[in-house]
Amino acid sequence: MTNVSLVNDFEAYSQWRSELSRRISDYRNWLGKEDLNDSQRDLRLQQLIDRLAEDKLHVAFVAEFSRGKSELINAIFLSDLQQRLLPSTAGRTTMCPTELLYDPAKPPMIELLPIETRLSNASISEYKGYPDEWSTVPMDTSSAGNVAQAMQEVCRVKSVSLDEATHLGLYIPDDPHASLSMNADGTVTIPAWRHAIINFPHPFLEKGLVVYDTPGLNAIGVEPELTFNLLPNAHAVLFVLAADTGVTKSDIEVWRSHIYSRGKNRGRLVALNKIDGLWDDLKSEAQINAEIDSQVKSCAELLGINASQIFPVSAQKGLLAKISGDEALLKRSRLTALEKALSDELISSKQAIVRDQTEAELSDLLDNSLALLEGRQRGIEEQLNELKGLQGKNQDVVGHIMTKITSDKESFERGLQQFQALRSVYSQQSIKLFSKIGMDGLREEVRGARESMVSSRFTKGIRDAMSSFFKRVDDRLEGANNQIDEINKMMEAMYHKLNLEHGINLISIPPFSMLRYRKELQRLEEAYDQQFNTFYTFLTTEQYTLTSRFFETLASRVVQVFEILNRDVENWLKAVMSPMEGQVREHQMQLRRRLESVKRIHKAADTLDDRIGELDQMHVEVIRQHTELNHLSEAVRTALIPANLKPDLLAA
Repeated sequence: MTNVSLVNDFEAYSQWRSELSRRISDYRNWLGKEDLNDSQRDLRLQQLIDRLAEDKLHVAFVAEFSRGKSELINAIFLSDLQQRLLPSTAGRTTMCPTELLYDPAKPPMIELLPIETRLSNASISEYKGYPDEWSTVPMDTSSAGNVAQAMQEVCRVKSVSLDEATHLGLYIPDDPHASLSMNADGTVTIPAWRHAIINFPHPFLEKGLVVYDTPGLNAIGVEPELTFNLLPNAHAVLFVLAADTGVTKSDIEVWRSHIYSRGKNRGRLVALNKIDGLWDDLKSEAQINAEIDSQVKSCAELLGINASQIFPVSAQKGLLAKISGDEALLKRSRLTALEKALSDELISSKQAIVRDQTEAELSDLLDNSLALLEGRQRGIEEQLNELKGLQGKNQDVVGHIMTKITSDKESFERGLQQFQALRSVYSQQSIKLFSKIGMDGLREEVRGARESMVSSRFTKGIRDAMSSFFKRVDDRLEGANNQIDEINKMMEAMYHKLNLEHGINLISIPPFSMLRYRKELQRLEEAYDQQFNTFYTFLTTEQYTLTSRFFETLASRVVQVFEILNRDVENWLKAVMSPMEGQVREHQMQLRRRLESVKRIHKAADTLDDRIGELDQMHVEVIRQHTELNHLSEAVRTALIPANLKPDLLAA
């Protein structure tokens, strides 16, 4: 037994992406066949196709220890394996943050980052670029025993001295709630690994699902990447509570500090697991349901959310029911309701993001192609009207028309000089823009903030250094925003001038907003402030080390944001200039054709009727292209429309 709804929804989303990618490829191939493409347009289309192919769905499971989180992942996504993939036993199982995914370029295996890497300030993302830093455990997926044995490695722990645990930032003596506890012999049990990546061939994972298994407040509190990157950017976060413990103090802290405050309500769900512990043969079903409902209501009040966002389930019974094919037990586990909600949150919200991004890019490309053909059609019709108007006229009239076209051509070529001057100014403006958001300047800001932090071990000094860092970075974005406004005004003025003087189509310049980049930096600053507020007025050495590690991770994330911004700005600049260049080339070509036609007629090198016949054929051809482009455009826009992720609607 499998989760039919989730499987179908996931499959429908995968088919939607594939169909959309196919339609974009059809459009791209047609442009090439009709000689209507150019390098910039082709590059943008290829990037769209690549983005759809590489699209991932990220869902994070977050819970304190012993809430049944790993079992819930097994039950929701992996029950068709007829076994537990992730270990699930009493007590602490998953000791380090774990990614479950599939990369076809690698064999099935587990990659493990040693806990000692926490001694460096490098982030997990940086370590992913250095495979030699990771330990690997191969998996034979044909052997259930081998897979189970390999999975146990994720749970491995070791005992270290108090000093070593403190040095690693896993034990904070003055804050026992934020650290691992001390053993009777004075040692501290810590996870052997900082991060685990399980590469496993499974249909969900092969289609782009990435599951994060995050083990509790301690891991979140001491691993900055979870705070700044993984949890805020997950498309869905499932927070797992247990019916036998209710909402504990650490549950509330995880929820308020790392989930609810970061993502608000969208894509944030709560599972109240282990409701089978409330099943009692001495109670009626109504009494049991009333007790479960009471638990849900209590949890909702403590978490500050609506009770409809909390889903009571039994992961263990749900997994057992799926493996054994027991429909009645599956219904009683209530797992299906959670799966449907997760599917709706995860897949529909992700599809909306992908659709909006793709639609904005495609609409611009399709409109540009249409404008190019309309300009070509208009030029041919103007030539036809000119030449048909010459029928029966003497050579003097033909000469007069030729003089007029020559004048138009010379006027346009003078305009081209202005266009070249515009290109020069445009290039200078682009350089100014990149001087605001360039990576060298940003790295200098990071270096300055790091030096300010090193020079001050007091809370105020470090807080001032961070505030100054974010202020300078935001000033860079504000300067870039002003520069973009200047480029927009300049390009709009040039489009209007070309339209008024030469009839070139007005094209809507695609907008570019800095809002999402500034919002992300604002979120990072708030996350840092929130983390910083947990420390004291005077930082201990251990707290300072942890603060430094958080800064390095935060700085790494800011660099990532700027890298994305640089790439997006570069694509936007191409999208702004490329259509104008294409229309200018097209208009220049039409003028040359008009002049050549009249010259040939004036010199009697060709008959008027022959040339009109040629233009009639060209007119038929451009109308054919126009019709085919409209069909392609309609097919692409239809493919963009969501089908509620149901196979029957997709088929319709």
